[in-house]
Amino acid sequence: MELKPQQKEPSQFNAALHAKCPRCRRGDLFANSMYGFRTQVMHKECSYCGLRYEREPGYFYVAMFVSYALTTIQMIAIGVLTYLITKEDDSPWIYMATIFTGIVLLSPFNYRYSRVILLYWLTPGLSYSPGRRDQSKSREMK
Repeated sequence: MELKPQQKEPSQFNAALHAKCPRCRRGDLFANSMYGFRTQVMHKECSYCGLRYEREPGYFYVAMFVSYALTTIQMIAIGVLTYLITKEDDSPWIYMATIFTGIVLLSPFNYRYSRVILLYWLTPGLSYSPGRRDQSKSREMK
């Protein structure tokens, strides 16, 4: 599946938003949707270019720190938004309820996009190479 002349090259933001491979921006990172009754399953490698997503054992543990940052920002935003809507400053219960509910609802988002952010912007040496395929993948195709 090569790029046709009339096809636009996908932008980095658009590819990250749709959770595509950071190297080819064509293959999917995840096997299923973000919200559903099954847990999210991440592919081991890109179906298009063969990039192995987990660079080393335990690589995605770093995504926990990204998820922590996303959660902190979301908690602050939900707290401020709750204050702006309710103007409640006496009882902390409304803040705890809205923040807890918001974080539970946003946890699948945080899981997915913490890994996307890690792969796209925090992994040194991983960059967009549209025509590149792994050597092992190209040998298998011959």
